[in-house]
Amino acid sequence: MTQSTHIADSHEKIRVVGARENNLKNVDVEIPKRRLTVFTGVSGSGKSSLVFGTIANESQRLINETYPTFVQQFMGQLSRPEVDALENVSPAIIVDQERMGSNARSTVGTATDAHAMLRILFSRLGQPHVGSPQAFSFNIPSVSGAGAVTFEKGGKQVKERRSFEITGGMCPRCEGLGEASDVDLDELFDRSKSLAEGAIKIPGYSVDGWMVRGFTESGFVDPNKPIKDYSAQELADFLYKEPTKVKIQNINMTYEGLIPKITKSMLQKDRDALQPHIRAFVERAVKFTACPECEGTRLNEGARSSKIRGKSIADAAAMQITDLAAWLATIDDPEVAPLMQGLRATIDSFVDIGLGYLSLDRSSGTLSGGESQRTKMIRHLGSALTDISYVFDEPTAGLHPHDIQRMNALLKLLRDKGNTVLVVEHKPEVIEIADHVVDLGPGAGRAGGEIRYQGDVAGLRASDTLTGRHLDHRARLKESTRTATGALEIRGATQHNLKNVDVDIPLGILTVVTGVAGSGKSSLIHGNVPRFDDVVVVDQAPIKGSRRSSPATYTGILDAIRAAFAKANGVKPALFSANSEGACPACRGLGVIITTLGFTPTVETLCELCGGSGFSDEVLEYTLDGRNIAEVLAMSAAEAEEFFGGSKAVAAAARTTLARMSDVGLGYITLGQALNTLSGGERQRLKLAISMAKKGAIYVLDEPTTGLHLADVDNMLAMLDRLVDAGNSVIVIEHHQAVMAHADWIIDIGPGAGHDGGTIVFEGTPADLVGSADTLTARHLKAYVGA
Repeated sequence: MTQSTHIADSHEKIRVVGARENNLKNVDVEIPKRRLTVFTGVSGSGKSSLVFGTIANESQRLINETYPTFVQQFMGQLSRPEVDALENVSPAIIVDQERMGSNARSTVGTATDAHAMLRILFSRLGQPHVGSPQAFSFNIPSVSGAGAVTFEKGGKQVKERRSFEITGGMCPRCEGLGEASDVDLDELFDRSKSLAEGAIKIPGYSVDGWMVRGFTESGFVDPNKPIKDYSAQELADFLYKEPTKVKIQNINMTYEGLIPKITKSMLQKDRDALQPHIRAFVERAVKFTACPECEGTRLNEGARSSKIRGKSIADAAAMQITDLAAWLATIDDPEVAPLMQGLRATIDSFVDIGLGYLSLDRSSGTLSGGESQRTKMIRHLGSALTDISYVFDEPTAGLHPHDIQRMNALLKLLRDKGNTVLVVEHKPEVIEIADHVVDLGPGAGRAGGEIRYQGDVAGLRASDTLTGRHLDHRARLKESTRTATGALEIRGATQHNLKNVDVDIPLGILTVVTGVAGSGKSSLIHGNVPRFDDVVVVDQAPIKGSRRSSPATYTGILDAIRAAFAKANGVKPALFSANSEGACPACRGLGVIITTLGFTPTVETLCELCGGSGFSDEVLEYTLDGRNIAEVLAMSAAEAEEFFGGSKAVAAAARTTLARMSDVGLGYITLGQALNTLSGGERQRLKLAISMAKKGAIYVLDEPTTGLHLADVDNMLAMLDRLVDAGNSVIVIEHHQAVMAHADWIIDIGPGAGHDGGTIVFEGTPADLVGSADTLTARHLKAYVGA
């Protein structure tokens, strides 16, 4: 082999040397470029640490460094991953499951540029002609005015006052939000109390907090006067005053009336992205209706009046995307031919990716994690760029087996264009199409972080790894099913695409609701079941929390541990909190020293004083059964369960929660790790662990197998059985065929997605579904169980 050939071959692989990010144990691995590589392993084995935390992170950091330093200071700062060397890395595009932003002005159309192309189309062909593309934007208002303009004339600088006019498409009544809100003032405050007595009832508005002090110390209202006694001027200033500069305790602040303040902070945010207690307040205090002026379209009369072939831009955006594709096919004007080519390609991509049931006016914040990920893919499918690394996090999340075939085709399409495709995935259907597999393990957390296998799929199947042994594992249909003890009666359900659905959801058993993405599963269950009593909904919505939040704080386990340490040592519980009195004075409880270096990445160094524990030396001298607080928080849930198992020091409730964390497959998570490091599936299972206390409850779980390895699915099924056997009813929205096969009762919704779905196509046992039904689910489940 010549030297040039050797160099060429070495450039055909991404080389990772000595990766130590999170739980990775000095990992060395070579990944072929321009191939499809799937990373497998149990949840917590180190897949994301290798793919996202190391390879993708370093790629993006290196790209950022190519920009001028002036630009870098405005970009997100990425720290260098813990790795000795990373060679031959391509520019990486991350397509993850993070839900799209909570901006109420963002829609599927604006997030993908499809709406921008529609605006250009209507500005060219719409009749009557109403203006440029911005005249069709619901985010641009129509304004007019005058201002000074300076320009050069005859070699001199001349200043003139000129009038201007901006024609935008925003509805003036709702300001482009499509909703009108009617606020119940009595839900905002108690009229009989003064502000100093805590009259304001809005979450976060405590009497001694800055939110309320902005009112009480502004001078506009009397803080000691009951609100019912306010003068007309005081009430107007309190509720509606425009932003005004004030000085409070020698600090310059902006005073603003209560209504505009909560409108900006709460009402204009996507409600599904609000914290649960704030969302509950908003739903209680505000009645939302479609804007009466624009009928919910967000657009002013001018934008709505301009039409192409009888359709306005609002009509086009409201169409199901499959119908929009058909309508666009009828437009063949030569003057917009290049534009139509790009627009049709974008719309066709939605259909190809299994999102044809959406509409462009759908709020992006309402999309699931899987839908968000597939929407992000739209931008890249038509890209002319090659030799890019595309990085995917479980791209089949939320997909029915029927839709997984489409996703596989798209992954292969990206690869065949000359790109490197890296996929973190558990589904055997995706593993099967891999050119190369990297399997991590053998376990999770500290028991993982090693490369157990790398090679082709045939070699994985023959290997003695956990993934290899389970690759061909198939759940069997239950030999016998439980008998329902009652039913939840749902009648005339019409949410979203549901077509006046009547259905009885059995109680006392395990019910699985399935159907293709967009068929109406979530609309049926989430839109109707929570109104019944004793319903516990466990979804994948992000758990809110800073880097100081941890599984121990979220579950309440830390309170019990702190109390036990305090009792054993005769001191205050607050001493055992790194966020309170026990914090290390140098790092203030973070365990690291954060140094900001302007435009260069922020540097985090281990705190030398506390050794990274976050606690002061005084606190670390106190022990409980031979361990200090830092050592306990470094334990995994399984280790902590064993450590506290026979102890009476820690409350029984905390010991039970630790046991439940192991039950839901989170035994590897350390008690003190940051909450923001958990995946969507881990977050859901953590919520489930602390929600399992109620007896006789109705549990609603939304795809609980997300993020679970094939070997862990059996453990999840056993846990669901324990919930039912304890007297609970379990309703699972799920696509995983092992869960379908294990169900006592299946409700299949379809037959398709969007307006092609919304009906019950099957109700019965899994055996009956496989034996007699002819739905998409029946065909795939039949093939899965080998019937």
